[in-house]
Amino acid sequence: MDWYLMVWKRYAEFEGRSRRKEFWMFVLFNLLAILVLAALGGAGMAMSEDYGGFLFIPLGIYVLAALIPNLAVSVRRFHDIDKSGWLLLLLIVLGMIPFVGVIASIVEIVLFCQDGNPGINQYGPNPKFPEQAVGVFAGNAGFTSMGLGAPPQPIATASSLAFCRSCGTKLTDGSSFCTTCGTHV
Repeated sequence: MDWYLMVWKRYAEFEGRSRRKEFWMFVLFNLLAILVLAALGGAGMAMSEDYGGFLFIPLGIYVLAALIPNLAVSVRRFHDIDKSGWLLLLLIVLGMIPFVGVIASIVEIVLFCQDGNPGINQYGPNPKFPEQAVGVFAGNAGFTSMGLGAPPQPIATASSLAFCRSCGTKLTDGSSFCTTCGTHV
């Protein structure tokens, strides 16, 4: 439930990255809420055909309210796999075309299921390991943990981090190359 509420707290935040777990838990709880509200509207219709349709109003309000956070978490999910949010818009538009929409939907689901890029990418730090990014974006501003839950540490520059910027593996002290991917640090 915390993952679902996290998306609502970041209501219209299209910047940054979101984990698979955050995205899929939001999708799950969103679907459950829609099913419950639709059942409530269906029960109202069964009781009174004249006035029972009014119980579908909460469903409509919820769907409209959840539209922006759903789009925002989808864009952040695309950012996690180092894809632009504009690609999501393209897939949504292609999804409206008959026959092409099926292929676009399959591509979209496959992209949503991919694991995020390890380490830091152009959209921010890896949400699985926020401690890797401590101080990278702060520069000399005096920020330490960036509010990511990591314990306060001295300001670190990108070259003094103990993690590889390409693959995210922890580096041994004094090494100038990552042993996993071979990137020069």
